[in-house]
Amino acid sequence: MTKILPHLTFAKPLPEYELWVEFEDGVSGKVSLKKWKEKGGVFSFWNDENQFRNIQITDNKKIQWSKEIDMDPDSFYLQLIGKTFEEYAGSKQFLRHSH
Repeated sequence: MTKILPHLTFAKPLPEYELWVEFEDGVSGKVSLKKWKEKGGVFSFWNDENQFRNIQITDNKKIQWSKEIDMDPDSFYLQLIGKTFEEYAGSKQFLRHSH
């Protein structure tokens, strides 16, 4: 059986460069993006925390801040359930169809 990671259904920015995220299977929790902000580069956009708070969920279920910054939330899901991709999906390769 192929296991596809659930889609993101909700994301809310929190103080200190954290997000509250919820997925279609009910998994939810807080993830930190502070390490990304500290990397600089394109993430310097977040130096103004108001820019970090201005997010949207795209049609393909990514979190987007600007045309230059978006993140696929699959790694957030795996972090919340405490598994690696291999532990979650085994040896199954999958492709998700876009909406």
